[in-house]
Amino acid sequence: MPATKNYYDILGVKKDASADEIKKAFRRLARKHHPDAGGSEEKFKELNEAYEVLSDTEKRAQYDQYGQYFAGGVPPGAGAPGGAGWPGGGGFSYQEVDLGDLGDVFGSVFGGSGFGGATQTRGKRAQRGRDLTYEITLDFDEALEGVSTKVDVQRAESCSVCKGSGAKPGTSPMTCPTCGGSGHVSQGQGLFGISRTCPRCRGSGTVIENPCTTCKGKGTVVRVKPVTVNVPPGVTDGGKLRFKGKGEPGQGGGPAGDLYVVTHIRKHPYFTRDGADVLMELPITMTEAALGTEVKIPVPGGGKVKLKIAPGTQDGTVQRITGKGAPRLKGKGTGDLKVKMKVVVPDALNTEQKELLKRFASSRSDDPRAHIT
Repeated sequence: MPATKNYYDILGVKKDASADEIKKAFRRLARKHHPDAGGSEEKFKELNEAYEVLSDTEKRAQYDQYGQYFAGGVPPGAGAPGGAGWPGGGGFSYQEVDLGDLGDVFGSVFGGSGFGGATQTRGKRAQRGRDLTYEITLDFDEALEGVSTKVDVQRAESCSVCKGSGAKPGTSPMTCPTCGGSGHVSQGQGLFGISRTCPRCRGSGTVIENPCTTCKGKGTVVRVKPVTVNVPPGVTDGGKLRFKGKGEPGQGGGPAGDLYVVTHIRKHPYFTRDGADVLMELPITMTEAALGTEVKIPVPGGGKVKLKIAPGTQDGTVQRITGKGAPRLKGKGTGDLKVKMKVVVPDALNTEQKELLKRFASSRSDDPRAHIT
C-alpha cells in the first residue's frame, strides 16, 4: 500500500487544530510556495490538496477515519477518500473558501485572477499616471514669502491624433485572440488559478494591427508643458512639495499622477536658515561688547529693528528676536531671528591705541585664565 499523505503535517498543524488555525497555516504557506511567487508547484499542489480536505468538516471527518486508504484507492463505504468529491477523485467540485487578505496579497502575482481558477476580465485597466519630480531654485526672500512660478514639465499625454487608442484613425484595437481580452492566461489548479500576463498583448487585452503613425501605437506622446505651482511661504532648502494631479495623465480613465517639486534656496549674504528660525552673525567691536550699545539690524523680509547689546557681551552670545524668522509651513506661526555676536578684534593698531590698551590692561587685576591650573 502506498504511503499515506498526512495533511496535518503538510500544513504544519496538530490533528485537533481549529478551522481558523488551519486557514491561517494555509495562508502562510500558500504565500511562500505559490509558483508565481517563486515557490514549488508540487508543494503548492500538495498544500492545496490538504487544505481542500481539512477546511471541509465532512471531508476532514472522512479523512480522519479513512486517511490510511487515501493513497491506495477507495475504502469500503460511500463517500470515502479517493471517490467523487475528493482530491484526485472523479467529479470533484470544491467549495470556495473566503481567504480574506490572501487574495489581495496574490492579486498582483495572479494578474487579477480569482480563487478556484475563476478568471476576471481585465482588458485595458485604468492606470494611475506616473509621479514626476522637478527641482526649482528660489531666492532667500522668495522662500520666506512664497511665490508663484512655472515649471516646464515633460510628460506623456494622450495622443491627439488617435485619441489615446494607439490605433490609426479609422481603425480600432482588436481583442487579443490569445487571452480573449482578459490580459492574462490562466491554468486552474485546485483552489487557485495560476495566472500569467498574456505574452501577446502584454496584459492590455487588446492588440493593434494598424498603429497610429504619430504615437507609434503607444497612445501617448511626450510634450513639454508649463505648469504653474504656488510655493507656500517658509519652504526650506531641500524640501519637497506635492502638487496632486499635476503629474502624468492616467490611462484608461485612471487618475493623474502627482508632481513633486524639490526646493533649493540661494545663499543670502548674512542670513541662514535653521527650519523656521533665521540665523545672523552680527560683528561688534571690543568697546561695543564691553560697554554695551544699541544698533539697528535688518530683519528677514525687509525693514530694520533696534537691538540692545548689554555691557560685557561675550563673543558667541546669541540674542533672540521673537517672530522675526521664517513662516512655518501649514500656518503654524513664525520662527525667530537669532543674532549671534561676533566680537571683532582689531588686527592693526597705531602707537596711541596700543598705549591706551596697555594702560587699560595694567589698570585691571583680573585673570581670565585663573581657573586653569
